[in-house]
Amino acid sequence: MAYDKALIAGKLRRWEKYLNSYRLPDWEEIPDFGLYMDQLVTLLKSYLDYMPPELKEEQVITPAAINNYVRKKIMPEPVKKKYYRVHIVYLIMVCSLKQSLSIPTLQTIIHMGLEEEDLRRVYSAYVKRHRIACSYFVKQVRLAAAGILDHESQSEISTDDAADLVSSVAVIGGLSRLLAEKLLLLEGKDLTNGGSIEVRTSGHAERAVREEQNADL
Repeated sequence: MAYDKALIAGKLRRWEKYLNSYRLPDWEEIPDFGLYMDQLVTLLKSYLDYMPPELKEEQVITPAAINNYVRKKIMPEPVKKKYYRVHIVYLIMVCSLKQSLSIPTLQTIIHMGLEEEDLRRVYSAYVKRHRIACSYFVKQVRLAAAGILDHESQSEISTDDAADLVSSVAVIGGLSRLLAEKLLLLEGKDLTNGGSIEVRTSGHAERAVREEQNADL
């Protein structure tokens, strides 16, 4: 894999500048007068323009995709073919999280049937967390790409090779998804019904070892 270092560095700096200024729209900024599908798609693409369509095999902001989200009941149905603020809010969360989570997983964290005030609270918290996560991501990229960006870093993940950077962020992305899915499985559970097999059986295993040792004696 051959990369031009100057080109990569320029792309990373533009990406950093963009993400540092990017934010999802606040609740009050989202229109609530009813949009038809073509208007909805245009609006969503403007809100989520950090997702370049050419990089995704499965587009998340298309009429077909939105109809699928409605069919799978991950968002409310339109009202007489029009989409209002509550629909747009669901779609912003779905489309942004769809980059790393599957629809079945999303259905466990984006709950249907919320009262408007509850949905507003959930969305506002999500906007805040999205902003924090973007800032954290930018800092981590600066650490990982320190050699490419020509600045000092003591991080062991730092590299001056673009191919290594691609591999690193791909692995981190995959592990992040796995962690999110593992944590979601623990909702509503405690150590009695949510621990791993290893944790739940460790006491039995230790007793078995002691019994074998005693038998040898």
